[in-house]
Amino acid sequence: MRTEVFIRRVHIPAPAAEVFAWHARPGALTRLTPPWESVEIIERRGGIENGGRVVLRMGLGPVSRQWVAEHRGYEAGVQFRDVQISGPFAHWEHTHRIEADERESCILEDRIEYALPGGRLGQILGGAWTRRKLARLFTYRHQVTRQDVLAHYHNRQPNQLNEGGRPMKVLVSGAGGLVGSALIPFLTTGGHSVTRLVRKDRARVEDREVAWSPAAGTIDRAGLEGFDAVVHLAGENIASGRWTPERKRRIRDSRVNGTQVLCEALTQCAQPPKVFVGASAIGYYGDRGDETLTEESGSGAGFLAEACRDWEAAATGLAETGLRTALLRIGIVLSPAGGALKKMLLPFQLGLGGVIGAGTQYMSCIALDDVVGVIQHAITNDEVSGPVNTVCPEAVTNREYTRTLGTVLGRPTLFPVPAFAARLAFGEMAEALLLASTRVEPRVLMQTGYAFRYPNLEDALRHVLGKGLGERG
Repeated sequence: MRTEVFIRRVHIPAPAAEVFAWHARPGALTRLTPPWESVEIIERRGGIENGGRVVLRMGLGPVSRQWVAEHRGYEAGVQFRDVQISGPFAHWEHTHRIEADERESCILEDRIEYALPGGRLGQILGGAWTRRKLARLFTYRHQVTRQDVLAHYHNRQPNQLNEGGRPMKVLVSGAGGLVGSALIPFLTTGGHSVTRLVRKDRARVEDREVAWSPAAGTIDRAGLEGFDAVVHLAGENIASGRWTPERKRRIRDSRVNGTQVLCEALTQCAQPPKVFVGASAIGYYGDRGDETLTEESGSGAGFLAEACRDWEAAATGLAETGLRTALLRIGIVLSPAGGALKKMLLPFQLGLGGVIGAGTQYMSCIALDDVVGVIQHAITNDEVSGPVNTVCPEAVTNREYTRTLGTVLGRPTLFPVPAFAARLAFGEMAEALLLASTRVEPRVLMQTGYAFRYPNLEDALRHVLGKGLGERG
């Protein structure tokens, strides 16, 4: 059996203890899993200490396979090792080692000893492909680790919300959505305690869940006491089907009614949170051509703009009580795990992508990791309140977006979608989500010092698609 060795190192300007603790906390494996990979955690027993075990289901097209790994070689604050018990490799040992090089700095090294199945033939057929896949994987993992660790490390200074830099207690609704499923592991790897607000009659205390029913107007009021922050993300997916009258009602009611129920309950808490961060959308502005839109710009016309106005208005009662309230007007979230990018990725990968309509309409996008970063910024920065445009600084036209995605994927973009075809396929939704022009500027974020991880479209796409920052063409 021929064993290969893959080594990748990254310098992190934070103490080694911070980096090790990040890996040891719940959520680290989720944060380290690239959004383009189909990986499901089936079982997790114990932590990273010796004897801990994780069972994954990994998909490759229609085929899936389990991977069972056990933790060994644990040295507190220094290293731990993942050893394959069963899975796709003939042999796999992955050593995570963290070495301090200065008092406030360290080197994270990932060292993998592996052997492919099938002996010499397996090496010939899969050797180069495996090396490329590992390089792509660890470019992503080290980028996320470095950015997450630094975000938590630099936000741990004492402030109004977390005196003494203590961990926070955060309540999150919409935990299973695209943003919520990234936010929760980000918060837990930072040492914070997260409770989910879930739609069920009985919440499981051991899973840190609080029950509510927005449709019925009920919520576990006692369960809302004592949180430092509430992040409200729940709402019907606006892009999962044609906007029939019934669907439009569900979209609006899931946001407006849910926000009213939650906010009214929070105003009655004996120990209310210090900050409320709610989700809204740039659909608030409607179709505005090439007008540059800031948080002070007025609302637009149409169903989506009206729904966003009502959505935000449902939270105004909190601000009137003096509770700091930030309403994030979120743009097009970039992730192959969901949203617009997931829907258009396959046609572009097949070389069948192209501009939509005239291609001159503006698109205001943001990487998923920056949405998570903005939520942290809104929680911890006392200057952030009111509407907050949650988009990257550079809006692009649909034509520019199409060209950039094609460049990142290395595919031609020669197949346009005429406006009439979009309307025929998606109805009213096409006008609001595909053909409307919304050129949004994140003025509040820039004024309050938020540092974007991916300030432009190409860097954001390269990160979420694993094409590597710095690769061009």
